[in-house]
Amino acid sequence: MRLTLLILLSFIAVSVAQAQSPYAPLNEDYYHWIDRYEVKTGKILPHFFTSVKPYKRSAIIAFVDSVNALEGFQSRADKFNYDYLRNDSWEWSRAETADSKRAFLKTFYKKKSDFFHVDVPEFDLHVNPVLYLGIGNDSRRDDRLFINTRGVEVRGMVDRKVGFYTYLTDNQMILPSYVWDQMSLNPVIPHEGFWKEFKDGKGVDFLQARGYITVDATKSINLQAGYDRFFIGNGMRSLIYSDYAPPASFFKANIKVWKLNYVYSISEMTADVDASLGGNRSMQKGYPDKFVTFHHLSLNIGKKLNIGVFESVIFSPDDTTGAGKFEWAYLNPIIFFRAIEQQNGSSDNVLLGLDFKWNALRKLSFYGQFVMDEFVLNEIKAGDGWWANKFAIQLGGKYIDAFGVPNLDLQGEINLARPYTYSHNTQYSNYTSYQQPLAHPLGANFNEAIGMIRYQPLPRLNLTAKLFVTRIGRDSTDYNWGASTAQNPKYDWGSDLLKPNTERESTYGNKIGQGFKNDIVYGSFTASWHLKHNLFIDVNVVVRKSESVLNFYNNNTSITSLALRWNIAQRLYEF
Repeated sequence: MRLTLLILLSFIAVSVAQAQSPYAPLNEDYYHWIDRYEVKTGKILPHFFTSVKPYKRSAIIAFVDSVNALEGFQSRADKFNYDYLRNDSWEWSRAETADSKRAFLKTFYKKKSDFFHVDVPEFDLHVNPVLYLGIGNDSRRDDRLFINTRGVEVRGMVDRKVGFYTYLTDNQMILPSYVWDQMSLNPVIPHEGFWKEFKDGKGVDFLQARGYITVDATKSINLQAGYDRFFIGNGMRSLIYSDYAPPASFFKANIKVWKLNYVYSISEMTADVDASLGGNRSMQKGYPDKFVTFHHLSLNIGKKLNIGVFESVIFSPDDTTGAGKFEWAYLNPIIFFRAIEQQNGSSDNVLLGLDFKWNALRKLSFYGQFVMDEFVLNEIKAGDGWWANKFAIQLGGKYIDAFGVPNLDLQGEINLARPYTYSHNTQYSNYTSYQQPLAHPLGANFNEAIGMIRYQPLPRLNLTAKLFVTRIGRDSTDYNWGASTAQNPKYDWGSDLLKPNTERESTYGNKIGQGFKNDIVYGSFTASWHLKHNLFIDVNVVVRKSESVLNFYNNNTSITSLALRWNIAQRLYEF
């Protein structure tokens, strides 16, 4: 109610709206096709900030037209991608290539990208089916893996001043064995919320819904409110804010002016859930809430460098004591949250950090992130592993058209997070929602190296190979929430964000990878054929090797699958 009231008041306050655009949904492949062309130009194009996703469709069209003017689309595959992106947002590009050669029943698919559309001055509407049908084999499961997703996606504009988007699917799945294993410890589906058992407890059944309304209050200020995900960063992972957790209710303001991009958002998250593998849930009182208020300011320096700083605070009126309150001061979009937290004498969880992107040369880009959860300089200097020196670091690079081969793109990335990073005293203040991390899917206490190769040898064929090599220090699978003794240890080594850091195993001597060592090697290969606009056939192979002193994590898995996707991104469980 509080967040809804805030959103309504914000939109009522907008007396004059400008022409605006809905956003292109988050999709790893789709956003790679956009980002590669900025790297290819060797510079940062004005008013396009790749560290904040998703992107507005109108901004995508302006961007690709700018790249085209710089002759950035040269190979056959590049020209195909240029037409694809312009056809996908034809209401802004007005591309002639968007027209279908023959409409179905003279009503449907008049445009290649839309099952049905309306295009009149006062109303713009795009309606599309969503379908994901997949089948596969997992070496550790007797049952075949499968995905059955059906739904609808609708977007549009009213008077070209108010934009809207909605997405709804019904889903039944039998998940990979390693995902199912993880659910036996924490019974939530990655990326999703409420679920039910399916097929005698062997699978899962759930709905997925997203939607928002967006308004350009001025030429430079965009307001958005709804239920969706975000992603901050230029890497495969985000240590700041990722799309791993389920969608959440939010209000967001984005200001683009001069060389600055500023984002302020407040999201209503789920602090705790009453869940079990049997699907038994008690919702008589509703799940407790917590709020994440976030702001991110980035600046383009010259034509090659972008530097951003961010701050977020997690707070809850539904704490374990019942004494919590809604902190209205955090709604101030231009104030330092840490100062408010100290002024109020609260124990809210505040994270600070920065990110950068440097387009060093044509076709070569470097990026990174630094997140500081807690930090005491004297303890760092002491070098004795104080538990509350909590931080995470990312460094990565992209090489576009590598070695002179058109459409061969390489990417490498290193991520690390110290023990207890993102955790806090309770679930009401840790960096999670619906018992899932808001940043990296592994939580904390890990080192990770990632390599990825993308190749588009033919306009309609995309090949992707990925390799993840990770060492994580696991907590005990039979964690004890009481006092630690020699006979009854807690074994909280700082990996699981759901555990209160007050139950930590040790105050000093902490280091990355401590606890029960788990080495994971995850490799995947995907061949994707683009049949029609936004209709894909995927062949996928996954090999996952996990070695640990804990038997629970000591297993190997190989997966092969075949899928048909229509207006939906691939489902990825890369951990």
